[in-house]
Amino acid sequence: MVPIPGASAFLAALVASGLPTDSFRFSGFLPAKRGERRAALEAVKSSPRTLVFYEAPHRVVEALEDVVEVLGEARHVVVAREVTKLHEEFLRGRAGEVLENLKSREAVKGEITLLIGKASEVDVATAAFGRQGIRERVQQIMAEEKVDEKAALKKVAKERGVSKSEVYRELQRGK
Repeated sequence: MVPIPGASAFLAALVASGLPTDSFRFSGFLPAKRGERRAALEAVKSSPRTLVFYEAPHRVVEALEDVVEVLGEARHVVVAREVTKLHEEFLRGRAGEVLENLKSREAVKGEITLLIGKASEVDVATAAFGRQGIRERVQQIMAEEKVDEKAALKKVAKERGVSKSEVYRELQRGK
């Protein structure tokens, strides 16, 4: 046997994505089941490298919803569709923006490569800060600003660049 170079969607997508290429991880397909997919995303939440996955066109919206919930709507992502083909398309931006773009479409077709930007220093600090820090910060805001838990959760989520539901989940896990 002799290896023959050929097109590789993930590598072509990575190079054209605009995301950092100094360190990356290709992991094939994200799990199809939501719980397993979220667990996989939790495991790479503070990854210092660009993450590259293939995704089925009928699951890409669900996958991005999980990216928004687990990694935050501000995380940089790229959805590369039909790489090296006639209808090639790259959707670049924050996870929340790219998700809304895809939701507005009638259907998403073609081969999909999903790229997730590496965790920022804020993401890593948030992950390291942990559940205890979230509970303390929520209580601090409630005491200092005389607001209810819902308002404090919203403020913590904004501070950390993640969804309010993610902060709430972390708060519940810490109780």
